[in-house]
Amino acid sequence: MAKLEDIVTYLDEQLKISEIPDYAGALNGLQLQSRGPVKKVASAVDAALPVIREAVEVDSDLLIVHHGLFWAGAQKIEGALYEKLKLAMDAEMAIYSCHIPLDVHSQFGNNSLLAKAIGLSNGIAFLEWQGICTGLRFNVEMQRTNLLEKIREAVEGPVHLAPGGPETVKHIGLVTGGAGSQVAAAAAAGIDTFITGEGQHHTYTLAEELGVNLIYAGHYATETFGVKAIADHLAEKFATSHTFIHHPTGL
Repeated sequence: MAKLEDIVTYLDEQLKISEIPDYAGALNGLQLQSRGPVKKVASAVDAALPVIREAVEVDSDLLIVHHGLFWAGAQKIEGALYEKLKLAMDAEMAIYSCHIPLDVHSQFGNNSLLAKAIGLSNGIAFLEWQGICTGLRFNVEMQRTNLLEKIREAVEGPVHLAPGGPETVKHIGLVTGGAGSQVAAAAAAGIDTFITGEGQHHTYTLAEELGVNLIYAGHYATETFGVKAIADHLAEKFATSHTFIHHPTGL
């Protein structure tokens, strides 16, 4: 039976919560405290109302998410936010969120784990944002069709290709989530194939014009890896159980 404060301290240190920048609404770290011990950890991509309902139903003491409760910033505690907080607080379930620190972590990060699932290794940090690198790049030589199949297997679903680049891939850039808007920066860095989760409509035609293969593998699908991995690690280290709550958006 683990103490919440011990788990939070460990996560904050491992994920470098205080060192890695993020969007203000991410509010990384413990977002909702509880008073009880932690026997069961749930993980999910989003702190959505259906996710919190299910986490409570399976008697979770701690919910770890990638996208937390407060993306909209300061807001009235009413509607769905009220329901989420009341459900969690009545059940004494804490909520911990980690966004960019989990994306970029070398062991538990979405970037690293997606790359590993695809079969990519020896990644080099690239795509700087606020003093950190948010992605990985890889020097390879493989057929685009082969890469697409590996990505489909890794995310267990369809991927969408803007086929602006070469059929023989040599320089891959990877940033999980919604980094399609960074395709121009990736092209400027010498990337011929950019893997991300999703992008705005114009990023498709922009990729064509820049001569880059832009592969959208799903925002949700590319960001399931980190929360699963860190919760599995906690289960082993703190002798808790772990369940992953799958609530896909299709985006």
